[in-house]
Amino acid sequence: MEILEGDMAYTMLEVKEATDAVVEAACKDDLFKLGLIYSTDVEDRGPDYVEAHKWFSLAAMMGSAPAKAYRDEIKFEMSAEDLTLAQRAARGWMVEHREVMAA
Repeated sequence: MEILEGDMAYTMLEVKEATDAVVEAACKDDLFKLGLIYSTDVEDRGPDYVEAHKWFSLAAMMGSAPAKAYRDEIKFEMSAEDLTLAQRAARGWMVEHREVMAA
C-alpha cells in the first residue's frame, strides 16, 4: 500500500491547522488527515512514523477503516521502541482530550 501518491510535503501551518481542528472536535477524518501528513513529509524532514501511527490509531478507534489499514502498513517501517512510543502517545492524547473524543 502506498501511503500517498507523489511527493507531498506539508508546512507547519498545515500541521497546526489540522491539529487545531482535532483539538476543537476530534473527528476520524481530521485525525486521519494528521496521520497522512506525518506519514508523508512535513517541511522536507521526511515522515514521522511515530506521530503518523498515533494519529492513525486515534482515527481507527473512531471507526476509520483507511486509518486502520495505513496504521497497520506503517508499523513495518517502525522499530519496536517507536511502536511503543506511538501507542503511548495515542493513549496520552486520548486521556488529555477525552472530552473531544467522547463528543
